[in-house]
Amino acid sequence: MRVIKDYARLVLFTTGILVGVQLPGFIDQYAKRISAHYLEAKTNFQGYEATAAKHFDGNVAALLQHYETSQDRVFKDDVKTIRNIYSRIQIFSDELKALEGSIVKRVFHVAFYADKSVLDETFAEYAYTVPLTFDAILCGLVSGLAISLWFDLLLALLFQTGRLLVRKLKGGR
Repeated sequence: MRVIKDYARLVLFTTGILVGVQLPGFIDQYAKRISAHYLEAKTNFQGYEATAAKHFDGNVAALLQHYETSQDRVFKDDVKTIRNIYSRIQIFSDELKALEGSIVKRVFHVAFYADKSVLDETFAEYAYTVPLTFDAILCGLVSGLAISLWFDLLLALLFQTGRLLVRKLKGGR
């Protein structure tokens, strides 16, 4: 039984390492997708920025207000699209700022605050790699240790629960 437990721990540790080394590469691919979406939104918005610069001293809010208050139905309909593009620029800009800094900060951000649609895209198109960077090795080791410790704690809990049940069934304490 001890040998099986030891091998299971080794398999889980190795699996943890392989999963962990993927984190920096996944976050890098996520960040590149965010950057691409940001650049696309900026490109799509350039014409509106030029119009705001020409007629409203660069004030995009004033341009949007003008479109909203216009009697022209086309302008009123287009303001929703313009606001959406402008909003995406701000969202992706904030996302890029959040992805700066240490690997811990980036992992935490992607794990809890990532843009859902871009995260889904990244999962769907992710290309597995085994980078030998410091961040990848660190993530791999931490992940391997965490999974191994979790396994040991789970086994200890199960054995302790089993012992208590056996004692109760035997009528003891």
